[in-house]
Amino acid sequence: MLTELIALERTDDAGLVAQLTHQLRDLISGGRLRSGTVLPSSRQLAAGLAVSRNTVTHAFEQLAAEGYLHVAPRRRPVVTDDIEERFARAEPMPKREASRKPLLSPWALQLKDVDWPLSYQADFRPLRPGLADAREFPHEIWARCLRRSALRRRFNDQTLINRQGLREALRDYLEVNRGVRAEADQILILPTAQAALTLVAATTIVPGDTVWTEDPGYPGAAAAFRAAGADVRGIRLDRWGMTRAREARVPKLIFTTPSHQHPTGRVMPVARRTELLAVAEPGRTWIVEDDYDGEFHYDSRPMPALQGLDREGRALYVGTFAKAMTSDIRIGYLVVPPQLSKTMEIAQRHLGLIASVHVQEALADFISGGHFLAHIRRMRRIYRSRRDHLAGSLQRQLGEVLAAEVPPGGMQLIARFSRGANDRSIAERLVAAGVELRALSSLALERPRDSGLLLGFAAWRESEISAAVRIMANALAGKRAARA
Repeated sequence: MLTELIALERTDDAGLVAQLTHQLRDLISGGRLRSGTVLPSSRQLAAGLAVSRNTVTHAFEQLAAEGYLHVAPRRRPVVTDDIEERFARAEPMPKREASRKPLLSPWALQLKDVDWPLSYQADFRPLRPGLADAREFPHEIWARCLRRSALRRRFNDQTLINRQGLREALRDYLEVNRGVRAEADQILILPTAQAALTLVAATTIVPGDTVWTEDPGYPGAAAAFRAAGADVRGIRLDRWGMTRAREARVPKLIFTTPSHQHPTGRVMPVARRTELLAVAEPGRTWIVEDDYDGEFHYDSRPMPALQGLDREGRALYVGTFAKAMTSDIRIGYLVVPPQLSKTMEIAQRHLGLIASVHVQEALADFISGGHFLAHIRRMRRIYRSRRDHLAGSLQRQLGEVLAAEVPPGGMQLIARFSRGANDRSIAERLVAAGVELRALSSLALERPRDSGLLLGFAAWRESEISAAVRIMANALAGKRAARA
């Protein structure tokens, strides 16, 4: 009898219908129930298995849809006539070697050699670079903005990508505080600043195009441009930041962080910015300005954006709220020249680089209500104190080993070794000891020429900074106790 071939588990998470369907399918495909075999009626099989008739009916219907059974009104199910021939024609897949490598793109094959993002950056530990302090963020005000956004959400085709309210609020803020010149429809709202770089790469780069990036510089930029097939060239820095390369070939794109060079913190003066603009021939070379933490300048007023100096539509401006507010707010933005705005917006849709409408509306309220600027002003005071505390602690406890370079702004600083050292092995030792940082040489695009450590100060309170520096001192000095 068929019921003797079926065993149902009453506590199985898969459910009785799924179990019965699976077991009947196996009996047919395995040859136990041959073509033309007439099965019991749903009532009979349900009684024999002590299940509901609906359970059996659903299983029969599923198998009929898959072609295993023929089901007709007021007739018992019959196994499909040609079932054996069908399974005979289905040749088994040849066995594959378990060790065979998957077929990947050339870009994907290179990912294992890229030191970005860092594999150990799973937990937030002092002195991780580039982090804002979420503990100082006005969460209650932000929650009210989110709640108001949730209560008045409206759905139409336009709101699915760029909330006009956020674009207008950003336009006003960037014009007054960063010197950016743009209309609201030139601003694209994206999930992250990295998404903005991906969008730029996808729309401006043809495989083989030359791209200049700072060296050392932000690894995420090189990653985005290489993924698009660009030939990425690292351009060395001098005391003013990115220099002009000594080669005749004009690049398709120049990536730079002029307001606070990543990772050195150097500020590019107006004269150097003008030189870079002169290199970029309108319509043929684009300049991407990443102003990732341009709000945080401590020793003087922030220098206006390079984009504001551009009068010929060559500069694209990238920003993010992850640094200015908290990393949990996954919103970035891209200011594009007028001639690119429509193309970029269509490309954004095609690539699926869509930011939350709910969060966009809340951000518009947060900015227009004055809360964003108030938060920035408060954090400038806090971060400046933490920068000075980290630099002073390094001088007191590790002055013989490391020399801290105090940046005029930003969220991190560089400490260089007084004598030649393998900064990567030292960074690994310090990470193992509990201090999260980065080796300066790991940020080089060409042959590393710098040795040092990149240390974050923004996210960490002064007591946490002191504790981290003591750990560093003990790890680097061996048995010598850290000085108080």
